[in-house]
Amino acid sequence: MDVRTICLGILTRGDATGYEIKKTFEDDGYQHFVEASFGSIYPALNRLTEERLVSVRSEVQEKRPDRKVYSITPAGRAVFLGSLMKPLPEDRHRSPFVFAMLFSHLLPAERVTAMINSYIAQSEEKLAQIREGEPKSPGEAFVNGLGRTIYEASLKYIRTHRADVETQTAQAAE
Repeated sequence: MDVRTICLGILTRGDATGYEIKKTFEDDGYQHFVEASFGSIYPALNRLTEERLVSVRSEVQEKRPDRKVYSITPAGRAVFLGSLMKPLPEDRHRSPFVFAMLFSHLLPAERVTAMINSYIAQSEEKLAQIREGEPKSPGEAFVNGLGRTIYEASLKYIRTHRADVETQTAQAAE
C-alpha cells in the first residue's frame, strides 16, 4: 500500500492532522505496511486535497500556528474502498537485520551478537506495543493477532537458533 492509500484508511477512522496521522503510523502498527515520514505524509495529503479525496479545515490554536485537520470525503472513501477491492500485490518482507544476517559469517562475533540482541529488543518493544493496543474493529483484532503471532514466532526462532549463527561466526573468525 502507498502512503496515500494508508492516509485515506486512517482518515476513515476519523478526522486527523498530519501529525496525528504520523502518530497513528507509529503507534498503531501501520509502519508494517509502508514507511511514512512527515516528508511523505504531507505531500500525500496535499495531493489528496487537490483531488478532493480529503477536505481540510484550519483550527486556531493559542500561541501556535493554526492546525490543519483533514477529513475523508465520500469520493475519498470510494477511492479507498476501490483500492481494497483490487487484487493485492504480493507481500514483501524487508529487513535490514535479515540482510545483515546473510553475511554474518563475515562479521566479528561481537557484532553479530549485538545485532541479534538489538533485533530482539526492537521486536519485544513492538510486541509489547501490539499487546497494549486496544483493537477498534474485528479487522484490527485480526491484524494485531497476526502481528503478535509473527513477532512471537520470530523471537522464538531467533532465541532457539542464535547460537548456530554466533558459533559459525566465531569459527569463521579463527
